[in-house]
Amino acid sequence: MLLHIVARGKIGRSPEAELVDRYLQRIAWPTKVTELGERAPVPAAAPHSVSIALDERGTALSSAGLARRLDGWRDGGKREARFLIGAADGHDSAERDKADLLLSFGPATWPHLLVRAMLAEQLFRATSILANHPYHREG
Repeated sequence: MLLHIVARGKIGRSPEAELVDRYLQRIAWPTKVTELGERAPVPAAAPHSVSIALDERGTALSSAGLARRLDGWRDGGKREARFLIGAADGHDSAERDKADLLLSFGPATWPHLLVRAMLAEQLFRATSILANHPYHREG
């Protein structure tokens, strides 16, 4: 299954970009990053995909919980998991309504560039859990 990060704004060459790349390169699953302009529409989802919007009002999942979701989607025939990161003002209500899941990294407000790094790490962690890799230490 393709793990696709769709994010508003350009990350450029920055420490955050290096961190995102570091984690994405470690993921054994195919990955892709699409950057959108501030007002560009989110591309339509491909058939057999699931859309996850990162939003402070969403569900906070543990790393193991995210791994279980990815596993269920993959085993259920989903070919792509699209993780949508909004701009400074987040997602509009239409984008939130279209999402299959609203995912939260807690009630705090995070800079969107840092959210990319946090998401990339959590995707690496989740896929590591599914591969029984010792990276994740629970407890």
